[in-house]
Amino acid sequence: MMGTHSVSEVRLLFVTADAADLPDLIEKFSADSRAGVRALVTSAQRKLAAEEAERDRVRLMMTLQRQLHESGYTLIAGVDEVGRGALAGPVSAAAVILGADCHIPGLDDSKRLSPSAREVVALRVHDAAIAVSVAHIPPDQIDALGIGGANTLAMRTAIQTLPVTADHALGDGLPVDLGMSSTFVVGGDRKCACIAAASVVAKVERDRLMKENDALFPGYQFSINKGYGTVEHIEAIQRIGPSPIHRLSFSPCSQDRLF
Repeated sequence: MMGTHSVSEVRLLFVTADAADLPDLIEKFSADSRAGVRALVTSAQRKLAAEEAERDRVRLMMTLQRQLHESGYTLIAGVDEVGRGALAGPVSAAAVILGADCHIPGLDDSKRLSPSAREVVALRVHDAAIAVSVAHIPPDQIDALGIGGANTLAMRTAIQTLPVTADHALGDGLPVDLGMSSTFVVGGDRKCACIAAASVVAKVERDRLMKENDALFPGYQFSINKGYGTVEHIEAIQRIGPSPIHRLSFSPCSQDRLF
């Protein structure tokens, strides 16, 4: 069947349509026999299917939180940390409280998102969340407490500095003492929305700090490696020594400071 619109006109309709308008366009042009129009209809159908699958994925990430709400908890904070394995910079943790019906497109474990996608999702988290807090534990405290103690302190501090008081926490990995009622989930930053949100916020905030530190302490490529032990970073430590933000309890940083 030939339509009253040219293929170019139909293409413009599909390209400029909002997602909510695509079902009507698909129905309108589904019987059109022209190859170009059939391709546009098929592409729109795939787009809608992908968007529905993404909605289902993010909706599934809210399952445990909804169960906790049903058991009586009101404000549930997802918490996650980043920077555990770095040679320089802080251990950073974020705490995020999401409403039970919150939906954040693209939300995922920060490690599965590109830097640009993390920035977008972090903004969506800040816009959608009931509350967000970030805590940074500096290198001297990491050296004093050990990395395990510093991780726990970062998560505790993030929860305690939320502008509202959470009555339960959801964390990633094996249990640690957060000083409050909590549930830990192995792989939680992929399975639970509020933990994923915390992982994204913590990563974005820590990366921002490390970019600032690159200007303060040039030569280590902090804006690129974010303090992690790349070959170039380790070579810089061996060549010019550690900076004030290196963790002196971590090899190969255990030498006198340069600055």
